[in-house]
Amino acid sequence: MELVNRVGGGIIIFRLLLYYLFLLVTVSGCSSVGDEYQVIYSDKSQTESTVSEEEADYTIAVIPKLENIPYFNAVEDGAFEAARELGVKVIYQGPQVANANQQIKIITDLINNNEENVDVIAISANDPKTLVPILEKAQKKGIHVITWDADTLPEGREFFINMVDPETLGRHLMDTLAWNVEEQGEFAIMTGAESASNLNEWLKWIKIQQQEYYPDMKLVEITANDDNPNKAYLSATRLIEDYPNLKGIIGNSSVGPPSAAQAVKEAGKSGDIVVVGLSPPNPMNEYLKNGAAQVITLWSPKKLGYLTVLLSKNLIEGTYPYDGQAIPGVGKIRMMGDVVIMGEPIDFNKENVDQYDF
Repeated sequence: MELVNRVGGGIIIFRLLLYYLFLLVTVSGCSSVGDEYQVIYSDKSQTESTVSEEEADYTIAVIPKLENIPYFNAVEDGAFEAARELGVKVIYQGPQVANANQQIKIITDLINNNEENVDVIAISANDPKTLVPILEKAQKKGIHVITWDADTLPEGREFFINMVDPETLGRHLMDTLAWNVEEQGEFAIMTGAESASNLNEWLKWIKIQQQEYYPDMKLVEITANDDNPNKAYLSATRLIEDYPNLKGIIGNSSVGPPSAAQAVKEAGKSGDIVVVGLSPPNPMNEYLKNGAAQVITLWSPKKLGYLTVLLSKNLIEGTYPYDGQAIPGVGKIRMMGDVVIMGEPIDFNKENVDQYDF
């Protein structure tokens, strides 16, 4: 009701109709290319790989923060590709919202389901502390536990697969905004779940980079959207209205940049408010080309899914990841203690975005 009171009823209805069209495209894993919608992810009606029980040597459960957003759909594609190539069974199951308690329920069901005989639980954690007791219980049952994308406390897992070095990424995200606003002005950050360890680590380094190198820039607000596209869109709309001098938005979870770019476009602020952050390139293709967003950054989530399954299989067979290990189709990984670093971030802009498809 507050949003309706702020603007005319006709305007808000029109904006919401536009948004829901955008939301349909984003959540279904499609991107707007020209005048047609191009499907970029395969049907996700199956939550298990097609490897049969007789063919599979091991069963690996891959648990995302949530399902049915483009980023985790691409991870799922990579996990199933690894399952087919490596002869393992993959169960891919996550909650419908980014919630640690729902992940606990999934893990509990996996532990208690004797028919599955899960060998590894690989989880992108919605909370670094809350999940530890159930993960310790899984380990006591003889199930290997690793984390990927977002970590738990070390006692909850055997190792963590990180996409990039968090300091490098956080500082780089701040740089991409600063370079596009002439290193001055007000900016906001749109994050996902407040409890997500990876997002908070990136936030820390974004703020440090701003304080050290961009004194003429001012962070006016950090808003959390729980990786929900609807909440992210409404947050972006409110930020634009509340801060008339806003020069930029950083989205540090994958639903942030598409939502911010949509809001900026509708407000007629393309080019006046810079949008950068983390997102797969396909959902941002049109926004980068029409100027509603300037730069987005990511790694290959499909490679992350593939790497997670491959390292899980290796762990079952007694092989721990090591520094400089060459992974076919992924590259050489680095080790920092018990943390795997998959690679370096990639920037996408209007010039190169068509070179990538995920």
